[in-house]
Amino acid sequence: MQRPLGTVLALILVAAIAAFFAAPAVAFLGVRSAAESDDVEALSKLVDYGALRQALRPQLGEGPAAVPAPGFLEDPVEAVRRRLAEPRPGPGPGVDAWLSPAAISGLLRGEGRAAAQRSGPNPPPPATGAAPWPKPVYWSINRARLAIDAEGGGRTVFTFSRVGPYDWRLTHIGLPDVPPAPIEATPTG
Repeated sequence: MQRPLGTVLALILVAAIAAFFAAPAVAFLGVRSAAESDDVEALSKLVDYGALRQALRPQLGEGPAAVPAPGFLEDPVEAVRRRLAEPRPGPGPGVDAWLSPAAISGLLRGEGRAAAQRSGPNPPPPATGAAPWPKPVYWSINRARLAIDAEGGGRTVFTFSRVGPYDWRLTHIGLPDVPPAPIEATPTG
């Protein structure tokens, strides 16, 4: 009687450890699924939008995001001064264009910097075919990085941070350095 119980406990322990180490990849696939199905509620549980905005601003040339501007109630004079001194966004899409479900889906499918076009007024048709699998780049107890090679060259790196034993959130997207190429419509059929 002792041997079967010990075997079952060992299998449970091995399954728990495997799930602990596989959780970032499962979170990546969850974000991809939620983005492709336009499930905003699921994305809000899997993505830390504040951290993503802060991470994307310097990559898009919208200025440093290390120190957020104070709120009007905290320091009204400084809030107004910073608001007036903020640089205007450049000719490219703003940070919010990268945070739509369609753009996140494009990033997770390997479209690189061209994924922001999915948030524009005339978005290209949704991508068809199999999505690429992420490659692990870095893994630690509280942070994991998975990468997708972009179609036009470069690599998009997704950083997930632990929020619970098996719960991870997308907190950073490292865009490829390659400038975007327009997404062309793929013939179907």
